[in-house]
Amino acid sequence: MSGGVERGDATEGSTDGGADSLERHESAPEPGDSAADLRAALEAAARRSGFARVEPGERPTSHALWAAVGGVRGLVESLLPGFLFLAVFTITGEVAPSVLIPVGIAVLFVLVRAVTKTPMTPAVVGLIGIALSAGLALITGRAEENFLLGFLINGVWLVALLVSLAVRRPLIGVITALLTGDHDWRSDAAKRTVLTVTTWLWVGLFTLRLGVQVPLYLAEQAAALAATKLLMGLPLYAAVLWVTWLMVRAVYARRAS
Repeated sequence: MSGGVERGDATEGSTDGGADSLERHESAPEPGDSAADLRAALEAAARRSGFARVEPGERPTSHALWAAVGGVRGLVESLLPGFLFLAVFTITGEVAPSVLIPVGIAVLFVLVRAVTKTPMTPAVVGLIGIALSAGLALITGRAEENFLLGFLINGVWLVALLVSLAVRRPLIGVITALLTGDHDWRSDAAKRTVLTVTTWLWVGLFTLRLGVQVPLYLAEQAAALAATKLLMGLPLYAAVLWVTWLMVRAVYARRAS
């Protein structure tokens, strides 16, 4: 359709080129619009992250941490599928029921959110991830493949964090700037140091996960892999998030005073 419109404009331009040229010029987006839209999208993404539960300079609370992991529902949706895989595989040693039962639970989570008219995105994203992982395990017949997608996601985050450090734009600093509008944080040595260190903390989280879990995957230890994924998933995420909050709060609170 867009091609047809462009050809129509060209035809009209042959009879009234000046007017058509002016109309196209007025309707064309400003060069800065795309950059502004991108920044707005990034700010919205940052505010949906767990990190946004505490503004830099504010005191983190247990309530904020609980909200960052999604409360009771978020905790159940994050941990129950993995726990069921571990329990079923330990009891039966069979791949199919071990991966299909978590898929069924994930579908139930989506239906519950639909019925209660609560945001469905977390449950839908979770369902997609669990279903893809289950598909890999069923196709290969190997329970360990149920964790391959998780390795990929952790690896992508690790690379993104390392790249941000290599280009001297540590990711935690970028997120903080999007939340606060403090785009001059790199000129403040204390902020730059703290935001760099906290970014390295997240590098450590993803490195630790991969360093512990990949050898278990290669050794075909599905049950041990499931157990370590539970322990190094939400609990480790919450711990690193809490430390990040404390460090960022400390430097921003000091600068504000």
